[in-house]
Amino acid sequence: MKKLLCFFLSALLFVFPTTASATERAEIYPFEFAFSDYWYRPANAQYVSDGDAKALLLMEFSTGRILFAENETVHLPIASVTKVISTLLVAEAIDSGRISLSDSVTVSEHAASMGGSQVFLEAGEQMSVDDLLKSLIVASANDATVALGEHICGSEAAFVAAMNSRARELGCENTNFVNTNGLPAENHYSCALDVAVITRELMKHELVFNYTTIWMDTIRNGTFGLANTNKLIRFYKGATGMKTGFTDEAKYCLSGTAQRNGMHLIAVVLGASTSEKRFASAKGMLDYGFANYSVLTPEAPLLEPLAVTRGKQGFVELKAEPITVLTEKGGNAATEARIELAESVQAPVNEGDEVGYISYLQNGGEIARARVFAAGSVEEVSYGSLLKQMLLTIFSLF
Repeated sequence: MKKLLCFFLSALLFVFPTTASATERAEIYPFEFAFSDYWYRPANAQYVSDGDAKALLLMEFSTGRILFAENETVHLPIASVTKVISTLLVAEAIDSGRISLSDSVTVSEHAASMGGSQVFLEAGEQMSVDDLLKSLIVASANDATVALGEHICGSEAAFVAAMNSRARELGCENTNFVNTNGLPAENHYSCALDVAVITRELMKHELVFNYTTIWMDTIRNGTFGLANTNKLIRFYKGATGMKTGFTDEAKYCLSGTAQRNGMHLIAVVLGASTSEKRFASAKGMLDYGFANYSVLTPEAPLLEPLAVTRGKQGFVELKAEPITVLTEKGGNAATEARIELAESVQAPVNEGDEVGYISYLQNGGEIARARVFAAGSVEEVSYGSLLKQMLLTIFSLF
């Protein structure tokens, strides 16, 4: 009976796209949703909040620079946007080799018991990490999220502890998680700034875009349909992700990402009163960002070799890390590069040692900083070698 229900609901998914969250349902998105006029309004070069959402934030990915913010550190429930950090831990586990996409996961009773958005996993059912991750990201499946958390850490509680630990490592001071998926729970909260920071970290894992850009797909050998809960993917040019959420307490939430002309933006909306306002706010912020900013990769200045004291070689070659600079469109200010290095370094020097930085300035203010590293290694000269060199120098005078 449950399998029959799964088939019936999966068919409905292709008629009524679902949305992200602990409790959001397909019927929230009638067919007319595709014709909401805000999707087709011309991009506006300005953005002014209408005051509907409880918190907003727009961030540029490569630099982490905040382009717009409103109530960005206020503690708020974030519903299924919680799954951004759940997905981050899964992506890190895959990229580090701890788990693989082909792993077969046996679903526990606990994972199968999750309510809200789900793919109706049954206890004992086996599903690949690939399909579970697809279910997590595309359909915001709470049961798939718990199953992946248990596969990585052994239990949901251990996975939640890892989520909180990772959030602290990222500097998220206004975040605390109680579960893996954002189902309503006391003391489960985050803020727009922390959501953007976590989303930015997740975006460093290219694997995730294989899933976040899916509009429709299937699992269970094509018998169960999935429709992306993030409508930006279908209606916003350049959209790349990332996660939506809804509960009665959190209202409509979103961490939306889009890329145009080499610039990637993150728009966070928390606590919007309707789904339409959620996506309209995200679109407005993204439009503003793309209309007013661009990124460039400045050419690094020539770096002369750096003197090395007490080294077997008297100098070491240098290299600078590549960086991107966020600039306002239409600005006429030139970018100035200022090299900040010590006069020398003392051996031993290891390749990759940080020895200084290049400061990029615009209108007299620093807009970016690139670290400078040793491009090779220089061993330290021993006292015996120094004595030998001194004697050879002395004898060469006679």
